[in-house]
Amino acid sequence: MAEVVRVGLIGAGFLAELRARCYFRLPGAAVELVAVAARSMESAARFAGRWSIRHAVDDWRRLLDRPDINVIDICTPNFLHREMAIAAAQAGKHIICTKPLTGSFGEGGDESEQTPLPPKRAMLHAAVRDAEQMVQEAARHGVLLMYAENWIYAPAVQKARRLIDVSGGVILSISGGECHSGSHSPFSKRWRTSGGGALLRLASHPVGAALYLKRIEGLRRMGAPIRAASVLAETGRLSAIAQAAMPGTSWLVSDWVDVEDWGTILVTFTDGTKAVLAGSDVQLGGLQSTLEVCLSNARLICRLSPTDLCEAYAPHEAIFDGEYLLEKLETRAGRSYPAPDEQWAHGHLHMLEDFILAVRDGRPPQSDGLLGRDVVEIIYAAYVSAEEGRRIELPPTGGV
Repeated sequence: MAEVVRVGLIGAGFLAELRARCYFRLPGAAVELVAVAARSMESAARFAGRWSIRHAVDDWRRLLDRPDINVIDICTPNFLHREMAIAAAQAGKHIICTKPLTGSFGEGGDESEQTPLPPKRAMLHAAVRDAEQMVQEAARHGVLLMYAENWIYAPAVQKARRLIDVSGGVILSISGGECHSGSHSPFSKRWRTSGGGALLRLASHPVGAALYLKRIEGLRRMGAPIRAASVLAETGRLSAIAQAAMPGTSWLVSDWVDVEDWGTILVTFTDGTKAVLAGSDVQLGGLQSTLEVCLSNARLICRLSPTDLCEAYAPHEAIFDGEYLLEKLETRAGRSYPAPDEQWAHGHLHMLEDFILAVRDGRPPQSDGLLGRDVVEIIYAAYVSAEEGRRIELPPTGGV
C-alpha cells in the first residue's frame, strides 16, 4: 500500500487545470503530481510551472516508464482514451479516465472527414467492444480503471443516495440533464475526435448518475444491480435552424461539423422504472446541471449548477469584471447565481479523493470502468435509436 499516491497527468488544457486545482485541495489523501505530458514541450512546461510539477514531457508514453508514478490521469480528447488507458494498464499503472470512457470515432479515429462515418449500430458495437477491452485490460494487469464521472460524487447526489437508502422507497423515475450554450473546443465539433455531440459530452453525466443510483438501489433491494433494459432517443442540430442563425442571435455555439447539439434519452430499466436524460448545447444562462428522483415515498431534486448559495445583480457588465461567476454564463449583467465553489458542488474534489484513497487502500472506487462501459452502451444505443427511429433493446447482462 503506497503512502503517497503519485500521479502523471496526460493533458495540459482546461480539464487538466481543473484536476490540478483539485489535487492540491484534497483533504485526507496524500497525493503528488509527479509529471505532466502535453502535445508540445512548451505547453507541458508552462503547466508544470504553474503547478510546481517537477517533470514535463511532450510524449505521454514517457510517463508509463516512470517507476515513481502510480496513477495515470487521462485528460485528453475522447478519441485518445482507449489507447492511453490500455497502455497504462499494460504498464501496471492505475488509470483515471475522463468521461466518456471511450466511443466510436470513424475510420482510424483521425480528424479527416473524407471517409464516411459508419452506421450508428456499427458504432454501438465498436464503442462497447472498446470499453470492454479497457475494463478487461485493467483487470488482467491488476490495476484500477476509475471512471471520472464527477456527478456521482457531487454532495447533492450523494445526499440523495443516502436519503434513498434510508427511505426504503422505490425509485420510480429519474430526470435530469446538463445544458449550456455550447463547447468552444475544436475537438468537440467533429465526430472523429469527440465520438458524438451533446449526448456523449453532456448527457453522459445524468446517464452515469442514474445508472449509479439504480445500481445502488438494486444491490440494496435485490442483491444485484438494476440495469437498463431499453433506450429510446432523439437528437438534433437546433442551432442550424435558419431562424437561429439570424443576425443578433449568435450567443450559441453553432459551428458544429457533424455532431448533434441537442439530445434526449428515455431509459427503461429492468424493473420497469424510467429515466429521461438530456444534453443540450442550445441553452443560454450558464451551466445547468440538475437531477430529479421520484420515489414511491419521496421526491429529491439535486441542483449541481446553478445553486442559490449566492445571488447577484449588476446593471452593467463591467461591474463584476475580473471575478468568475458561473461556467458558460454569457453576460455578467443582470441577475446571476455565482458559484462559490464548483469543484466542491460538482463533485470533482470528492471524486479524486475517492480515487486516490482507492489506490492507496487497494479497494474499488465508487465510479469504476464497468459504469463507464454501461454509459457508453446507453449513449450509443441512443444514437442507434435516433438514427433508426425506434426503441433499442439492450442485452440483459451487458455486451452486444
